[in-house]
Amino acid sequence: MIVTITGGAGFIGSHLCQRFLSKKTKVICIDNFSTGSKDNITKMLKNPDFSLIKYDITIPFTRKLSAMIMASQIIIHLASPASPKDYYRLPLETALVNSVGSKYLLDLARSGKKRFVLASTSEIYGNPEQNPQKEEYRGHVNPVGPRSCYDESKRFSEMLTMIYYQQFGVDTRICRIFNTYGPGMRRNDGRVVANFISHALQGEDLIIYGDGTQTRSFCYIDDTVEGIYLLAVKPGLSGKIVNIGNPEEIRIKDLANLIIKLTDSFSRYHYIKKVEDDPEKRCPDITRIKTLLAWEPQVNLVDGLKKTINFLRNNS
Repeated sequence: MIVTITGGAGFIGSHLCQRFLSKKTKVICIDNFSTGSKDNITKMLKNPDFSLIKYDITIPFTRKLSAMIMASQIIIHLASPASPKDYYRLPLETALVNSVGSKYLLDLARSGKKRFVLASTSEIYGNPEQNPQKEEYRGHVNPVGPRSCYDESKRFSEMLTMIYYQQFGVDTRICRIFNTYGPGMRRNDGRVVANFISHALQGEDLIIYGDGTQTRSFCYIDDTVEGIYLLAVKPGLSGKIVNIGNPEEIRIKDLANLIIKLTDSFSRYHYIKKVEDDPEKRCPDITRIKTLLAWEPQVNLVDGLKKTINFLRNNS
């Protein structure tokens, strides 16, 4: 089997490439390195089953690239900035990769009768009025806010994916990925786990936006990747949408205290003005994926944070 993974040099993408390679699957990794890193895939470059293509998928595909993708049985679309730090810096690129890029890939999936898996996000729920969030929940999103380049483009990519399923019969699946962390994160990632750990390791104050009572749920990278892998390879799931995340919810100020404790840091934390449209709640209902794939997280937050701290401490 051959699988194409866009955004394969990113944090989640590189782990997913490795997961497929461990199953003796040939992997075509496509990345333009706007946020991904060659450091994530260096070891895989020596594997004859791994191919790296540097390409911006918002540009019409060359015949050669189209032929390579068409040789695969599964297309997994992970390409997109995912950290606020990155999509604030690259708003147009974010909007285009999730719209134009998605359409180019879906066109290939349609013409070649390939399976298409869209990596969406919990951000499509916006600042939710329902907690935990079920897949049926339609969200509460600001379509013109500072996060809209990501939120709304992901919602658009979901809509486009469902059109290709409903109108053209393409075997599509959508996973809404909740906050993921673990070894391989960039220290300057910009998201809360990496920020807190980096500051704590340096003895600096941890910065909390708002009053710290907002909640998040954090899924360890191995668990997230296993959920995506199972969704991609299991037959009979065409048109399905699933949340992939850990339903263990924690307040941001409690996360700060936990990371300070686990790093043996003398850091403290202080509060600054809340970021516009920052969600108050974020927690997945994972009933559907447990039913369809018998999947649920295996790594608890403390154990996962210890592994992440160790990685970031040794890879400064």
